[in-house]
Amino acid sequence: MQNITLSAIRTSKFTHLAVPKTSGNSESDWAVSGLPDAVLRYGGSAKLDHSARLPGDDVVLSVIGCGDAVNYRSFAAAAVRASKGVSYLSIDLTKATTEEVLLAAEGCLLGMDTPSEYKKSTSELLAIELVVNEQHLGLDLSQSLNLASKIVQARQIINTPANDLWPEKLAEICITASTGLPIEIEVWDEARLAKENCGGILGVGKGSERPPRLIKMKYRGGGQHLGLVGKGITFDTGGLSLKPPESMVGMKYDMAGAATVMAAVLAIAEQKLALDVTAILCVAENMPSGQATRPGDVLTMRNGKTVEVLNTDAEGRLVMADGLSILTEMNVDHIVDVATLTGAATIALGNRYAGVMGHGEAVNLIQAAAVEADELMWEMPLPAELRPLLDSDIADLTNVKIGNRAGGMLIAGWFLSEFVKPEASWAHLDIAGPANNDGGPFASTPKGASGVAIRTLVQMAKNLSLR
Repeated sequence: MQNITLSAIRTSKFTHLAVPKTSGNSESDWAVSGLPDAVLRYGGSAKLDHSARLPGDDVVLSVIGCGDAVNYRSFAAAAVRASKGVSYLSIDLTKATTEEVLLAAEGCLLGMDTPSEYKKSTSELLAIELVVNEQHLGLDLSQSLNLASKIVQARQIINTPANDLWPEKLAEICITASTGLPIEIEVWDEARLAKENCGGILGVGKGSERPPRLIKMKYRGGGQHLGLVGKGITFDTGGLSLKPPESMVGMKYDMAGAATVMAAVLAIAEQKLALDVTAILCVAENMPSGQATRPGDVLTMRNGKTVEVLNTDAEGRLVMADGLSILTEMNVDHIVDVATLTGAATIALGNRYAGVMGHGEAVNLIQAAAVEADELMWEMPLPAELRPLLDSDIADLTNVKIGNRAGGMLIAGWFLSEFVKPEASWAHLDIAGPANNDGGPFASTPKGASGVAIRTLVQMAKNLSLR
């Protein structure tokens, strides 16, 4: 982690300073007084993420476009991205509030390229100085930096190629990451999964030489009980319903839900929030083989319901069903599941919005937390007329409706609803769109895995802990 410190204008000796530019900037709006005439006369773009370097005799200025108003997390992230070739960066936060300084500290870490063991870093940035007013010099940045570091850690895990990340390996990573925190880890291997009647996870994982795992994370801080489920398909070929080659690229990201939930629990435990959390990571590799589940096979799920599998590429809902069933048995107060569940979510909502479905209080809780965490989520309906599409002639339900492409995201939501109580406080997050960023960096999101929904889950937990 780069060294990030606070300093006041009077003590700062910045040589490279990032300043925000909004569409309404006038000379009197520049936060740091005494800036060179060049920046005061700068009439360049305030477009989001636009940056320009203005060289001076004593200081190089990076002017960062912030649109109509400064989002300090995004501003700091963009400032870091614009600092190529810079060893020591100062960021102007002299107009920021206490909360905005903390958000900027987060942004400093989130704006960096995600570290990769497969590619040498070209960053020369050694230290970041946040230039603040005197009253902010004593701020404790540790909680903001710790949360951001958990998001970066999740991004690294999600970016890991499947030849180096499989179910058992993810369990080992989870155990190592939890060391020293008040988290109890329990890992179910294939024998335990069979004993526990987890037919969904076993059915999806049986085609792979790398057997599935269920990872249970328990944090006990007292108060309300939040249950989390994360989809962890470490690679998704589609199984015997094989994906076309172009659709298989990027399927290492199909375990983003599990990494998201893991990171959230780590952050919650680190902050010692006053609530109980039980998280279930449902982890498998979906591969074709002579042992793989076939279209037409019937699986018996944890809650006893039978599912006719008509498409083995609709596997995420099968593993999630077992996780939801376990939390339902535990009578937790609220359930939130997170999954890169459907391509239909991307078609409906694009690449930056997560879809929210469900029933009960959890839907409102997660949306309120998303607003506070500055993450984009959109509530979707579960229309009653879609439920009959999951009816099966030989089982309790099917996992898809073959030949019907309407409402794919919503039908997946309906399927998951079969594994929670109708009166449950349950929210389903389909993060298929925003889980990874194939385009250029934006706001506090780099290229590759985004770590979306981690901030929202932690914020929801924080809100519950205050009840």
